Amino acid sequence: MTSRSPSLAPEDCPVLPRGVRTRFDPVRGIWVLLAPERALKLDPVGTAILAEIDGKRSLAEIIAALAAKFDAPVEQIARDAGAFLAGLAERRMLEVKR
Repeated sequence: MTSRSPSLAPEDCPVLPRGVRTRFDPVRGIWVLLAPERALKLDPVGTAILAEIDGKRSLAEIIAALAAKFDAPVEQIARDAGAFLAGLAERRMLEVKR
C-alpha cells in the first residue's frame, strides 16, 4: 500500500510518484524537482538525497548510503534527509511505501 504521509519511519520506502521527476536545468545550472504545475529548486543536499531514491530501498538504507558516501554522521543524515523527505511528502511530491 502506498500512502502520502509527512512522517517517515526507517523501514518506509520513499518513491517519487508518477509525474514527479528530477531534471537538470542547464540554463540556470541547477537541479529541480518537477511535479505537475510545480517546480522546486534543489540544493546539493536535496539533489544527493533524491539521487538515492530508487523505490526499492528503505529510508534507513538510503541514510546509510548517504552517510557512507559523504563520510557524515548517520544521525545528522537521518535528521536532514527525514525532514527534507517529510516536507516533500507533505507537498505530495513524494510517496511512501510501507
